[in-house]
Amino acid sequence: MIADLPTPFQASGELDLLTFARLCERQVRAGASAVVVGETVGEGDTLSDDERRTLIRTAVGIARGRLRIVAGAGSNCTARAIEYTRLAQSAGADAAMFVVPYYNKPTTDGIAAHFHAILRATTLPIILHDAPSRCVRALTDDVIIDFAASSRVIGLRDDAGDASRLARLRLLLPPGFRLLTGHDATALSYLLTGGDGVVSAVANVAPQLCRGMYYATRKGCPRYASTISEMLMPLAETLSPEHVSSAVKYALSLRGFGNFAVRLPRLPVDEAGQHSVQMAMQAIWASPDEVMSRAI
Repeated sequence: MIADLPTPFQASGELDLLTFARLCERQVRAGASAVVVGETVGEGDTLSDDERRTLIRTAVGIARGRLRIVAGAGSNCTARAIEYTRLAQSAGADAAMFVVPYYNKPTTDGIAAHFHAILRATTLPIILHDAPSRCVRALTDDVIIDFAASSRVIGLRDDAGDASRLARLRLLLPPGFRLLTGHDATALSYLLTGGDGVVSAVANVAPQLCRGMYYATRKGCPRYASTISEMLMPLAETLSPEHVSSAVKYALSLRGFGNFAVRLPRLPVDEAGQHSVQMAMQAIWASPDEVMSRAI
């Protein structure tokens, strides 16, 4: 369960690095294997180069090798994506995540050429991010299989919502290639059917529970995993793509982690959204003993 970290802002609009550092340390203490910085939940499209560099360096400094730092480096401009990747590497990131180029609607060949150019110009390990609802264009299976042949392309964050894709791709990809879903609402079923992990918004709010669900699936305890999933589901369902950053920040603010300011064109979660998050949070405030008792 890899948290897609939000980027906290001060009331003045500047980075809130103290809160960001606390969020990173929280993931370390929860036993996370990695975090994603400056990507979807992190409002990467609103960050300056200096802010990207500062966030990555802060995360690297907090992690101290205890977890991996994956930097969002996607852009609809290939040259810019290359710049972001080089920036991430110089700041100490372990890998970079690239969304399919958005807005300009590249062809399948154009998408392939985009990623080939990044591979030629950089040296960081790469995770592909397929998010057709955001980018209009999707990664085809053929393109994924082609790039998986490179030892530097280490995984796919799949937000396409195709339930059959995992089974379809698993036998066609190298054993070390990681298949990750970006959908918290379907995380349990994805893990139980052979997925390697989840790039998660919910893991920001309840990292221990998310880790518990993951290990329960790996240890052959689906009932325990299902109990945790049921607790997390109301929150997962409040994190729609349009409001995920503001909703996550609001949920974290209820736990004492900063405020819920976002950058335009995003807006803070409204009163109805706040109520939905509050109700969902009540479901995950149970103690570990209560979770265990419900699973027996």
